[in-house]
Amino acid sequence: MNVFPVIETNRLILRQVTKDDAESILEYLSDTDVMKHYGLEPFKSTDDALDEISWYQSIYEKKTGIRWGITLRGKSKVIGSCGFLNIDSQHYRSEVGFELNKEYWGKGIASEAIEAVIKYGFDHLNLQRIQALIEPPNISSQKLVEKKGFIKEGLLRNYEFTCGKFDDLLMYALLKQDFVKCDHS
Repeated sequence: MNVFPVIETNRLILRQVTKDDAESILEYLSDTDVMKHYGLEPFKSTDDALDEISWYQSIYEKKTGIRWGITLRGKSKVIGSCGFLNIDSQHYRSEVGFELNKEYWGKGIASEAIEAVIKYGFDHLNLQRIQALIEPPNISSQKLVEKKGFIKEGLLRNYEFTCGKFDDLLMYALLKQDFVKCDHS
């Protein structure tokens, strides 16, 4: 993984996030609605955004994850991110995560991005299983992954300690053979 892969869809270009994107990232990661189910407090400064960008870089370098910035075709502004974390190559699995600037909610952008990323994971990262861990109140993310063929496998009680409290998370998973069979319209 030397050259960061760029993924193109009908409306989107998913690309590497750089320090130049800090202001765009701060714009949506400082939004309480976007951060409600993110597991972090809303960002307060450009330094917070730069830390997030550094984390994207470090997981890519360590090959434990890859996070793409979501941009609209013909525009350079990052409006969200999507990608893999906790890649476990021994077991051919990873978690997928995503978030989007509130201004772009309800337009099918997250759906288009996540589908392209899932396809990349199965085709290029040799994944067999892609997991999504979602807080029970986050209905929109549950609906999105279900639409992509993910199966709800169960509830992980007090699975994460974030923002000073324990959070339950729903475990969703998509297997390679189920993605192939799924109609992605």
